[in-house]
Amino acid sequence: MLARKLFVVVCLSTLISGHALAETRYVSDSLEITMRSGKSTSHGIIRMLRSGTALTVLETDNDSGYSRVRTRDGKSGWVLSRFLMKGQAARDKLATTEKKLAELELENSKLETTMETIRGKMSSIEKERMNLDGVNRTVSQELAEIKRTASSALAIDSENKELKSRVVALERNLQTLHQENEGLKDRTARDWFMVGAAVVLLGIIVGLIIPRIRWRKKSSWDTF
Repeated sequence: MLARKLFVVVCLSTLISGHALAETRYVSDSLEITMRSGKSTSHGIIRMLRSGTALTVLETDNDSGYSRVRTRDGKSGWVLSRFLMKGQAARDKLATTEKKLAELELENSKLETTMETIRGKMSSIEKERMNLDGVNRTVSQELAEIKRTASSALAIDSENKELKSRVVALERNLQTLHQENEGLKDRTARDWFMVGAAVVLLGIIVGLIIPRIRWRKKSSWDTF
């Protein structure tokens, strides 16, 4: 099985260029690989590279199966080409995915908390709106009552003005009647005075006439 894999790797290596410059590769999912000073196991180990370490491929030797790489801190050496892959290690991808998932879950939790706060505020706003609707209905009813009262007050004021006008007219008529009554009283007293005076005058005249009539009758009797 291992020989078949090596055969496939060799066949693929023959199809591509022997040199790949400035291409980023990653250490495969093996726990650690060795970076050596040369293209064989007889060369000294420069350092151990953990799975997922990013390396820049400087060249590839298909015959030896080694690639010269450089780490991000500037160290260079040779590693087996079969332990390099173009993508990140599945473990690193999983860790990155788990990290992003944790961040998304945290963000989702924050969003849920924010949504719960917003729901609470919306509930408070809805209650306040309902209260305002009730106040608005009450105010509308009071306003309608005030309008009716104002209309009644205007009608009453108009009636009061009309009654005042009638009272003023009646007072004027009463004053006129009073003046006329006083005039009638004056005329009645004057008429009674005139009647009395006439009666007195008539009495005087009668008193003067009757003695003469009697004297004349007596004289005529004496003549006979």
